[in-house]
Amino acid sequence: MKKQFIKSTLILLIGGFITKIIGMITKIIMARKLGTEGLGLYMLIIPTFSLLISLSQFGLPIAFAKLVSEEKRSSKKLFFSLLPILILSNIILIIITILLAPNIANLLHNKRLTNSIIAMAFVIPFTSISSLCRSYFFGKNKMFPHALSNIIENITHFILIYFGITYFFKYGLYIVIIYLILSNIISEIISTIVLLLFIPKKIHISKQDLSFNKTYAKDGLKISIPNTTSRFIGSISYFLEPIILTSILTYIGYNYLFITKQYGIVSGYVIPLLTLPSFFTLAISQALLPIVSKDSVTNNTKNIKKEIYLAIIICLLIGIPITIFLILFPDKALYIIYHTTQGKEYLRFLSPFFLLQYIQYPLSTSLDALGKSHNNLISTIIGTFTRTILLIILSYLKIGIWGLLIGISINIILVTIYQIYIIKKTV
Repeated sequence: MKKQFIKSTLILLIGGFITKIIGMITKIIMARKLGTEGLGLYMLIIPTFSLLISLSQFGLPIAFAKLVSEEKRSSKKLFFSLLPILILSNIILIIITILLAPNIANLLHNKRLTNSIIAMAFVIPFTSISSLCRSYFFGKNKMFPHALSNIIENITHFILIYFGITYFFKYGLYIVIIYLILSNIISEIISTIVLLLFIPKKIHISKQDLSFNKTYAKDGLKISIPNTTSRFIGSISYFLEPIILTSILTYIGYNYLFITKQYGIVSGYVIPLLTLPSFFTLAISQALLPIVSKDSVTNNTKNIKKEIYLAIIICLLIGIPITIFLILFPDKALYIIYHTTQGKEYLRFLSPFFLLQYIQYPLSTSLDALGKSHNNLISTIIGTFTRTILLIILSYLKIGIWGLLIGISINIILVTIYQIYIIKKTV
C-alpha cells in the first residue's frame, strides 16, 4: 500500500508540476497582457466563478472517488445514480446565476461585469461533468489519466488565452474578460475526452446500470452534502471578500482604483505565488484519498497514521525551503515571475502562514477518507467566520488591504489546529 501511495504521488507530482508551470506561464501572460486594471477586474469576479464551480459539483466528485475506492459498490451504477443529482443541481444553478448576474455585478460596484457573470453559467456543466469523470480514476487509484488530462487541459487553456487576449482586446477589456471565462468550456471538453479514452474497453453499460439506485445516491449525498456546505461557506466568504473590502474601504475614503489595484496585486500576484507549491501538496492529498479510504473500511489505524504522517512530512519538506526563499527574497520572486516588485511586503508577511496551508490539503483529504467530512465543514465555518469578521473590523481601522491579509493568516492557523486535533482524536 505504501508503494502504491508513493507511485500515485510521483505521477501526480510530475503531472502537477507540468500543469503548474503551464498554469503559471498562463497567469504571467494574462497579467502582462491585461495590465493592472484588467487583472484587478478579472480577479474581482474570480471569487464568484469559484463559488459557482464549487456549488455545481455538489461535492459529488469526492463522494464518488471515496465510494469507488471502497470497492463495495458497482462503479457504473454509482456513476449513473449520482449523475442525475449533478445535472439537476447544475440546471438550477445556471438559472439562478443568469437571474442574479446584474445584482452580483452591482455588489461588485461594476455593472459592466454582468455579462462576464452570465458567461460563467455556461461553463458550469462542463467543469462539473469533467470533475465527476476524473474522480472515477482517483477512486481506482489510477492517477495517470488525471495527470495527462490536466496537462492537455492547461496547454489548451494557455493557447486559447495567449492568442485570444490579443485578438479580443480590440473589442474592449470587458469582452476580453468574457472570453477568458468562456475559454474554460473548450479546455474542459478536451480534458473530458482525454479521460474517456482511458475507460477500460471491457466495461459495458447495460440498462440495469443506467437505473437510479436510491441507496447509492444516499451514500453519495452523506459525503457530498457536508463537503458541498463546507465549500459553499468557503466560496461565499471568498465571493463576499472583494464586495466587503471595496464597500468598506470606499466608505471610509479610499479611492476605488486604489482598492482594485491593491486587491489585484494580492489576488493576482501574491496569492498565486504563495500557492505555487500547492500542486505538490494537492498531489499528495489526492493519492492519499483512496488509500486511507480502504484502510478505514478495515479499521487499520496503524497504516492510516503512517500514511498521514508521511504525507505531512513530504508537504513540509517541500514547503519549508520555498517559504524561507519567499521571506528572504520576496522582491526577486515577484520580479522573476511577474516582472514587478509590487506586493513584496504582502508576500513576506503571508509566507510563514502558508506553510501551514500546505499541510491542510492532506489533513482535509484524510478527514474525508475517514468519513469525517462534517469536521471539514466545522473547520471551514470556524476559519471563514474568523476571516470575515476580522476583514470587516480591520478594514475600518484604515489599514488598507492589510485587514484582508491578517484575516487570511488567522484563518489558516485556526483551521490547521482544528484539523490536526480531530485527526489525532480519530486515529
